[in-house]
Amino acid sequence: MSVVVELACPQPATLGESPLWHPLEQCLYYVDIAARQVLRLRDGEAQVWQLDSEPGCIAALAGGGLLVAQRNGLWWLDTASGAHERLMPPPFDPGQQRFNDGKPDAQGRFWVGTIDDARRPEAGLYRVADGQCQRMVDGITTANGLAWSPDQRCMYGADTKAHAIYAWDFDAGSGAISQRRVFAQFEPRQADQALDDYAGRPDGAAVDAEGCYWVAMFEGQRLLRLSPSGALLQTVRLPVRCPTMPAFGGPDLRTLYITTAREKRPAEELAAQPWAGCVLKLRVDVPGLPAQFARL
Repeated sequence: MSVVVELACPQPATLGESPLWHPLEQCLYYVDIAARQVLRLRDGEAQVWQLDSEPGCIAALAGGGLLVAQRNGLWWLDTASGAHERLMPPPFDPGQQRFNDGKPDAQGRFWVGTIDDARRPEAGLYRVADGQCQRMVDGITTANGLAWSPDQRCMYGADTKAHAIYAWDFDAGSGAISQRRVFAQFEPRQADQALDDYAGRPDGAAVDAEGCYWVAMFEGQRLLRLSPSGALLQTVRLPVRCPTMPAFGGPDLRTLYITTAREKRPAEELAAQPWAGCVLKLRVDVPGLPAQFARL
C-alpha cells in the first residue's frame, strides 16, 4: 500500500512533540520542548505561546484551554487570553527530571510520565485525579507511548531507552492498572551498527479505531502499526530520521500527524532531510480515536 507523506507545517521545531487534535477547535496543537513553546497549527501557519520551562506534553482541558505538563509543574494555558497559571508543582526534583509524555484517559484522569535528565531508571508514570498526583509505575528512564485500547481495558506505555512497549490491564472505573507485560520489544543499536540499519526505539504513540497501536520509532525513520496482540501490520517509512509522536486528526480522524525532531542531529543529516523538526501528515484507512479531555 502506497503512503504519501506530506508537510503539514514548514516551520521546523527543535524537538516537536505531543501532537493534539483538539476535538472542539478542530485544529492541531503541539509543543517544541527545547524551545519551550506550545504551538497551534491552522492553515499551515503556527501560532506560538512562549513558556518559562520545557513542556513535555499537552492535553485539552474540560472547560477550556490546555493542560501543559512542564518541567516546573502542571499548568493551565488559556489560549484565548494567553493566561498561564500553575495548577500543581512537580512531584519530582525539576533539576533532575521533567514531565514527558502524557494523556488523559476517558474519565479525565491525566496520566503523565517523566524523563530523567541523566538517563537513569528513576523516572516514573503518574496519575493525576481529584487534586492528587500518584506515582503508579517506577523504574522508567524515558516514559513515552501512552495510549488506551478502544474498550479502555488495556493501557499502553513505553520506556524509550529500554526499547520496550508495555501493556497493562486497565480498570476504567477506578483507574487501577495491573498485570504489566511486554507488548513489543526492539533491539538496541549496537556500537558498530550503521544508523541506516537501526530500526529505532519507541517514542510517542496513538491507537486507531481497530485497536492497533501506531508508534513513532525515534532514529528509525519510520512509523509502525502493531496489532492488539503486538504483531507488526504495517511499516511507514518517513523522510526524517527522528519522528517523535503520531496523532489522528482532521474531520474524519484519518489524517495522521507526526511531530519530529532536529535537536542535536548531524549537519549532513539535516542537509539531506530538510523536513526534520517539521510536522508531517499522511492519510490512513482506519480512523483514530478522538482525544479525551483532562478533568482536574
